[in-house]
Amino acid sequence: MTLDRTFVDTWMPRALALLRIVAGFVFLQHGTAKLFGVPHFAAYDGLALVSLPGLAGVIELVAGALLVLGLFTRPAAFIASGEMAVAYFMAHAPRGHVLTPFINQGETAVLYCFIFLFLAVAGGGAWSVDAARGARA
Repeated sequence: MTLDRTFVDTWMPRALALLRIVAGFVFLQHGTAKLFGVPHFAAYDGLALVSLPGLAGVIELVAGALLVLGLFTRPAAFIASGEMAVAYFMAHAPRGHVLTPFINQGETAVLYCFIFLFLAVAGGGAWSVDAARGARA
C-alpha cells in the first residue's frame, strides 16, 4: 500500500499535533499529581516542592501545559526530554538491566524521553500556538 503524497502532507502535521497534545496532557498529569494531588497517587502525598521530585513536578506541569498548547514547543520538549533522561538514569538504571527498560520499569521514561526529543526537533505541528504565531509572522 502506498500513500498519496497529498495525504501525507495533509495529515503528517495533524498526527504530529495529536502526538504532542496527548503526550503533553499525560505528562501534565504527572505534574498535577505531584504538586496538587490530582489525580491522587499515594506515593506523592506530602511531597516537598523543594526536592528532586518536586522540581520534576514543576517541570512536568509547565512543560506539559506548554506542549498541550503548542507554545514554545521545542524548548519545552527539550527540557522535558532531559528530565526523562535524568529520571531514567537516576531511578531506573540503578535497578540494573540498563539496556532493558522493560525489566527495570523504565519504559515510560525512555518513551517520554524520545517522544519529547522528537518534538524538540519536529516542532508542534498543526493546531499549535507556535504554528499560529508563525503564520502571522
